Amino acid sequence: MAVMKKAALYSPSPAQRSQPLGADPSAPPHGAAALTQPTSEAAAPPVGKPHLARRWPWLLATGFGMLVGLLLALGPAGLKDWATGRPAPGLNMRVIEAALRKSLEEKPLISPTLKAAEIIAPSVVRVVGLMSDDDDGNDLDEPLVASGKKTKAQKVERGVGSGVVIIDNGTILTNLHVLQGAKRIKVTFADGHVSDANLISADPKNDLAVLRALSVPDDLQAAAMRTTGDLAPGEPVVAVGFPFGIGPSTSAGVVSGLKREFRSPDGQQVITNLIQFDAAANPGNSGGPLVTLDGAVVGIVTAILNPSQQRVFIGIGFAVPIENAAAAAGMPPF
Repeated sequence: MAVMKKAALYSPSPAQRSQPLGADPSAPPHGAAALTQPTSEAAAPPVGKPHLARRWPWLLATGFGMLVGLLLALGPAGLKDWATGRPAPGLNMRVIEAALRKSLEEKPLISPTLKAAEIIAPSVVRVVGLMSDDDDGNDLDEPLVASGKKTKAQKVERGVGSGVVIIDNGTILTNLHVLQGAKRIKVTFADGHVSDANLISADPKNDLAVLRALSVPDDLQAAAMRTTGDLAPGEPVVAVGFPFGIGPSTSAGVVSGLKREFRSPDGQQVITNLIQFDAAANPGNSGGPLVTLDGAVVGIVTAILNPSQQRVFIGIGFAVPIENAAAAAGMPPF
């Protein structure tokens, strides 16, 4: 009595799937109907899709692993709560807010503007152009000096501005117009150290001057400088200087535009390729640094625009890009 061979559930190759089990390999294959018609009572499942019965061990192992992971995440407290029937503790807005409050109390966040001001502060100097040989500059914080006993006070004529140390040997960048007509130059460093300074170079085209202090503090810090190549409108900036001689004062804003042009009120000078910004700047800010939030100098504050010709800020200030300023100091470009 002949015994029928059971058909294989999965054929190892397309050629074998086209022939019945036990057929002569050299015999021609059956037609298309032979590929879809099972030769046993139970139909074979499609190739590549194992029957659910074959997948249940994998599903069971996966589910068990997920359950173990959940229990580990909950920890002993979670297991205890499950055992008592109470809801397991978990993250919610109240828990998150409490954690944030505690973290902020222990270590408050530092304002980006504050951080930038702290970085640049040791490098900012007050620059004063003394207009007479007998002016010693000792009353720099007093707008008036007495000229004789019980006589009318006279205003001291001085150019007051700001500057920034770019080399720790006392090399300072400022505006040329701050020093216009000055007989002597005096600078005051961040730690209060006061020194005379000499003008070592000037760039009238960009209203820039380079000074060298005759004496410097022991721990003088030079400012870091950053290229304006990737500067863009909307980027936050900070201006630090001595507006109206008060300071150092810090103001914050954004870059309003690039490659701007400014004409002096008398129309005698035009400066191009300027950074426009809206951080508050007033007379006395001239020559001070314009810095990004990382405390790096990108410009030297040089002018403000006011259509009424008043020397007060209305929201439009201009700074010379640091590349131009560094070139005036003989420093290599970025």
